[in-house]
Amino acid sequence: MRIGMIGAGRVSKAFARHLLRAGHQVMLSNSRGPDSLKEDVAALGTGAVAATIQDAAREGIVVLGVPWLKIHEALRNLPAWNNRILIDATNQFVSPTELMDLQGCISSEIVAGLAPGARVVKALNNLFVERLSAGPVVPAGRRITFISGDDREAKGSVAALLEQIGFAVVDLGSLHVGGLTQQAGGPLAGLDLVLGT
Repeated sequence: MRIGMIGAGRVSKAFARHLLRAGHQVMLSNSRGPDSLKEDVAALGTGAVAATIQDAAREGIVVLGVPWLKIHEALRNLPAWNNRILIDATNQFVSPTELMDLQGCISSEIVAGLAPGARVVKALNNLFVERLSAGPVVPAGRRITFISGDDREAKGSVAALLEQIGFAVVDLGSLHVGGLTQQAGGPLAGLDLVLGT
């Protein structure tokens, strides 16, 4: 499977490494264009390619991994989503220590509003990037990652992908209910939980 990635920061590259080890391909993109990603793609190795955001967004599963203040820019002028899956790995940080006041809104519902026609699944946001980079499997078992979404089939596809690379997946329910608990500031944000073997 080839996974499109909008954003080429630490979260995207950490997840890309796990996908590549599992035999998938990744299409990395950012706002500066494919030429700016040559070194990143070379470091990731076989199976990684650089692309425009528009091309990355055409894949069947796409990961959104950009800073919160750049989501509008990242999601504008893209091809119609036509029910493709968008994994929202963002958190609503406006600085390393400050969260945007969403005034009761759910961050992933805001993302869904900016990507009409996409089947949005919130995932990969509960782990600090250092733990995501370290990998899904630890001596005590498998790291838990949470997912939330309104489309059961899309959640099933994302869960299967995450489990295949080693994570233990917990489905929190709808984008609204689950998103509230796993987004930054929620009770599950930042927790490094492990399912024992």
